[in-house]
This record gives sequence, C-alpha cells and structure tokens, in this order.
Amino acid sequence: MFTRMLSGAACVALLIGVGAGAVSAAAPAAPAAVVAVQSRDGYDRHVTIKNRTGWTMLRFYASDSRKDDWEEDILGREVLEDGRNVRINIDDGSGACIYDFKAEFTNGQELTRFRINVCSVSEYTYTR
Repeated sequence: MFTRMLSGAACVALLIGVGAGAVSAAAPAAPAAVVAVQSRDGYDRHVTIKNRTGWTMLRFYASDSRKDDWEEDILGREVLEDGRNVRINIDDGSGACIYDFKAEFTNGQELTRFRINVCSVSEYTYTR
C-alpha cells in the first residue's frame, strides 16, 4: 500500500493495485506520515483508475473542478502500467464531489477529463 498527500488539499490517495506489479516504481519509498482529512457528508470518494491505453501512465492528477491549477501528481514516483488499476481516495475534506482528472503517458499524450463526480463514480477507465 502506498500513501501520498496532495499539496494544499491534504487529500489522501490510497493506491492499491489489482494483481502483482499493478503499480511499479524504480525503488519503493517508505510511506510518509499522513493526516487524513475527510468530508463528513458520508460520500465515498474512492475511485479505481483503470489504464487500458496501451501505454504506461506516468502521472495522474485529480483537482477540484472549482480550482484553476492541478494538485500534486498522485502517483508520485510510481507508475500505472497498461492493464492495471489503482484505487484512489480523492476526498480532500472540502466536501467537493466534482473533480477534473489529468493523466500523462509514456507516449507523450495527456488525457484530461473534466467534471467527474467522484461521489457517484467508483471506477474511471482511460482508453485510447
């Protein structure tokens, strides 16, 4: 299990791969101490990101749609290989449900998706 905090939002991302080697890294990093901030509205903001593009996902960002900039790369030093999944808790404690997603891949392509409702979507698949 790998834990990562988004800057400024105190959003905790839990990356749990499905199958062996779901998320790979050059070297495993010791998880940093993270204080989880969660909304108290009862919505589950965990989203499983599925990579079905044919390329490795190098970076993944999820930012509140009301903001003009991207938060920190959730994958950090990790990558999400083609055919693999990662489960992320996108709750930043703000109560927001609508987020924008951006993924960057080894082929140089960036795929940006706007206004994803993370309170009602439990999976999101990137395809070509």
